[in-house]
Amino acid sequence: MQQDVLIIGGGHNGLVCAAYLAGAGLKVRVLERRHLVGGAAVTEEFHPGFRNSVASYTVSLLNPAVIRELRLHEHGLRVVERPYSNFLPLPDGRSFRLGGEHTQAEVARWSARDAQRLPGYYAMLDRIVVVLRELMRRTPPNVSDRFVLADWLHSAAVAKQLKSLDMRGRRDLLDLFTKSAGELLDDWFEGEPLKAALGWDSVVGNFASPYTPGSAYVLLHHVFGEVNGKSGTWGHAIGGMGAITQAMRKECEARGVVVETDAEVARLLVEGGKAVGVALADGRELRAATVASNLNPKLLYTKLLEPGQLDDDTAQRIRRYRCGSGTFRMNVALSELPDFSAMPGTQLQPHHQSGILIGPSLQYFEQAYFDAKSKAHNAGWARKPIVEVVISSTLDDTLAPPGQHVASLFCQQVNPEADGGWDAHRDTVAKLMIDTVNEYAPNFARSVLGYEALSPLDLERRIGLVGGDIFHGALGLDQMFSARPLLGQGAYRGAFRGLYLCGSGSHPGGGVTGLPGRNAAREILKDLGRSPRPD
Repeated sequence: MQQDVLIIGGGHNGLVCAAYLAGAGLKVRVLERRHLVGGAAVTEEFHPGFRNSVASYTVSLLNPAVIRELRLHEHGLRVVERPYSNFLPLPDGRSFRLGGEHTQAEVARWSARDAQRLPGYYAMLDRIVVVLRELMRRTPPNVSDRFVLADWLHSAAVAKQLKSLDMRGRRDLLDLFTKSAGELLDDWFEGEPLKAALGWDSVVGNFASPYTPGSAYVLLHHVFGEVNGKSGTWGHAIGGMGAITQAMRKECEARGVVVETDAEVARLLVEGGKAVGVALADGRELRAATVASNLNPKLLYTKLLEPGQLDDDTAQRIRRYRCGSGTFRMNVALSELPDFSAMPGTQLQPHHQSGILIGPSLQYFEQAYFDAKSKAHNAGWARKPIVEVVISSTLDDTLAPPGQHVASLFCQQVNPEADGGWDAHRDTVAKLMIDTVNEYAPNFARSVLGYEALSPLDLERRIGLVGGDIFHGALGLDQMFSARPLLGQGAYRGAFRGLYLCGSGSHPGGGVTGLPGRNAAREILKDLGRSPRPD
């Protein structure tokens, strides 16, 4: 079949982009290197009888418009909510929980002042999120060396959105874009567990200290979402994250998209400054008038092009494009639930269904980063790592045999480039992560039946996350909005005519949102003069 559009990579954004393009009548083919689509949002068996979300593991950022317009619920997607957001077992045997109806009383146990200030903090975020949530759905103005009316109009639309903030809101926005999460949270609160629970979002997938300038935005990035219409809530997809991308695949195929797996793209074909197709590893060449890449831009431009095809400035800047998230990801099969010293019992309790955070303070987070960054004590990991434990099977009994469980361990901080290479250290660090949880739940290590450990290198080799970067590029001011991935390519149009960027390396960045794919589809359809287009 002759296709109008080829999409490189069947991650969730590639599938979203394909569905919208096919909905406008285009013939679309998705090419996925692995045996299944989904990228980082897949569910696979990792130990006999145990399945789990391999990399991405929790739901909140998936845009409601994407869910609705691609009929994901009709294709079987069901998301259940956590009873509350986070449970923090603490070194002194106490615990802290955040979220749910008891939040104010829980915070007041540590600080009456913090309990009074918490509603104001959330109100501040809500004022800004209302505006930024809309901007996430918009194409950033492209910054180029010539005047383009469309780009000017995009700039005017952005200014109009920001103008809706009053002066207080604009000052708060500036703080969030320029200050560190630690500085911001220290200004607001005094209780260490509260600051840790809130500040965790600033280091998730971010190889940085919570006191790194600009890290406050990463904190904000994680409060954009909603689950079942409830803003800022986190949930679990029944069947794991693969349920999301399998539902997307069903909608793609219902619209006529050809989804091809085990189809590794080896090279982007460029003729006369225009992308004209791809060469596959199996020797085939496929051609189309339009090519969209769901890959990390660094992977696209450094691995799929011949030397010299990019101009020197673009090539140098892509080499400097910052990737690496300090993430070590584990999936663990358990014979029983963790028995926390701070909340005893292996019977199912609400804290088992929340995000369980091992990391009592911002100072703990900062030291974890310094250890991994400096390599002063080992080849490149925190001596006392941060670990979030999400026991998926407490919300979804399809993932493990009866009476047993699966846990996702999202671990920070590790250096994306360990001395001697990650293959030499994977099991050492996996044991450290298990032992870290075991300090707070003394039955944890002996309950482990098996595990899968994914270092930054494994995440790169398996699902294309360069340096283990879950965002397809760090979310710094130099790599956001019109500068994502580079100035001149911020409007989803790549380095060549006919080439588009539809992955998380484009605005608005990482997370399972579907928005880069949706936004890119709108721009492709605009350039082709086709409709309907997503608004």
